[in-house]
Amino acid sequence: MTWKQSGQLMLSELKSRPRSEPSYPVAVDWSAYARSIKPFLSEQSNFLGMIYFDELTFIELKRNTGNYTVCQEDLCCHLTYKMAEKQTDEMYALGGFDGLHTVEGQYYLQICTLLKCQTTDLRTCGEPVGSAFTRFEEFSLSGTFATHYVFPQIILSGSQLAPERHYEISRDRRLRSRGGASLPVLVMALHGRVFEKDPPLRLGQGPRR
Repeated sequence: MTWKQSGQLMLSELKSRPRSEPSYPVAVDWSAYARSIKPFLSEQSNFLGMIYFDELTFIELKRNTGNYTVCQEDLCCHLTYKMAEKQTDEMYALGGFDGLHTVEGQYYLQICTLLKCQTTDLRTCGEPVGSAFTRFEEFSLSGTFATHYVFPQIILSGSQLAPERHYEISRDRRLRSRGGASLPVLVMALHGRVFEKDPPLRLGQGPRR
């Protein structure tokens, strides 16, 4: 519904039950690939880090190329990657979060993320970062999401969104590279919203702050 300056009211019809329509898109299984493989084994220990008051489970990417898995609760995140230029003074980690976010509202999230740490100190993973010189030539990120509502994101050095020509969502729901360009990645993520696990809101109650 839109108001026009001339005073006319423009109306459009909305379906009350769009999911019952034959034309409604089929639900996407974002865990198709992630549940079809075994977790990648690593001798490294996981560590914890905070992002916006949420505690993620991380594992450091120590090699220029490799396969890693990190799990938290029911979510496992799988990463396959190849770095074109690994800077010795930069550190990257794969993280996973499966839980209730409780700041400025309460809503359940499942997140798989590859990110650059602020320094080479593990305790800075999750802190704000503005630039990156390490480049990723290939990558594939997936997770065992329990929701159809998953949103991909890639942010490059300078806090720029990656052009869509450099990545794709495969049929088995992996966020993966394409085009052959090496990218200076700050953050790569799959953000999942599990509405079924949100706490119930009382009538007239807004988000908690």
